[in-house]
Amino acid sequence: MELTHDLEFLNLSAPSHVTIGAFDGVHRGHQHLIGAMARAAHEAGRAAVALTFDPHPGALLGRSPTAALTTPEERAALIADLGVDVLVILRFTPTMAGTPATRFIYLLRRHLQMVELWVGPDFALGHRREGNVPFLQQLGEQEGFVVRVVEPLQWRGDVISSTRIRAALTAGDIEEANGCLGRPYRLTGQVVRGRGLGRRLGIPTANLAPPPERLIPANGVYAGYAHTQHVGSWPAVVNIGVRPTIAPDHLTIEAHLLGFDGDLYDQTMALDFIARLRDEQTFPSLNALVEQIHRDIAQASEILHRSGPASL
Repeated sequence: MELTHDLEFLNLSAPSHVTIGAFDGVHRGHQHLIGAMARAAHEAGRAAVALTFDPHPGALLGRSPTAALTTPEERAALIADLGVDVLVILRFTPTMAGTPATRFIYLLRRHLQMVELWVGPDFALGHRREGNVPFLQQLGEQEGFVVRVVEPLQWRGDVISSTRIRAALTAGDIEEANGCLGRPYRLTGQVVRGRGLGRRLGIPTANLAPPPERLIPANGVYAGYAHTQHVGSWPAVVNIGVRPTIAPDHLTIEAHLLGFDGDLYDQTMALDFIARLRDEQTFPSLNALVEQIHRDIAQASEILHRSGPASL
């Protein structure tokens, strides 16, 4: 897959099918739209192009939270798996927000040779979202491109959306979030040094520092998998919270890798969230905390054994 951050550097020689969106999370609905577009393009002997933005347009325009479900790099990797030939990630700025829909379509036609635009029914682009589906269909009749409208995918009776996933993660509903994503929610970051208390208690943890714009699930304890390039994949118990029993301060994300004893400092680690075990709690003593952690480990081991191994 070819990746570019500037339309001016692209001049496709063959016609293309294009889809446009924030695609945050690349959830099952996005997969449905992008995958259908890519398959149709290839069947017609055309290029499949996805165009997205960074940062999220809604964040700049004040319409949606800034917490992201994926980094631009994660989005790119997930979209590449859907058969896209070219991915364009444009920097979303106030100037771009003010671009008329007709001007934006002109650029797509000029640089991408767009002959089909694939969108959802609520899609709109351009200044003040003037380029809605009826507007684009009329423009397509004039300019010689077709607008394909793909109905949104539903799960458990409701439309799958990034907003729905954010709400689920904020509430700690991992089952809901993963069901919409079609995979476990993943949080990636650097392993940083903590206070070392876990190791002194015989339960060493790796402290994760994710990018500041990422959405962190609700405080609590989770069963999941930890992945690093150097040590592979390990079942894990993940605690998100302010450690009220020890020394309440800033938010921490700690993963205890079951059966692992080694140094993970400064490595990039990804955490896949499989199930929520319990809320964050305050315990009367360190002994009571340790006893509960061992119960968490046993419960997580059972859940992860049933769910099967996870991989990168």
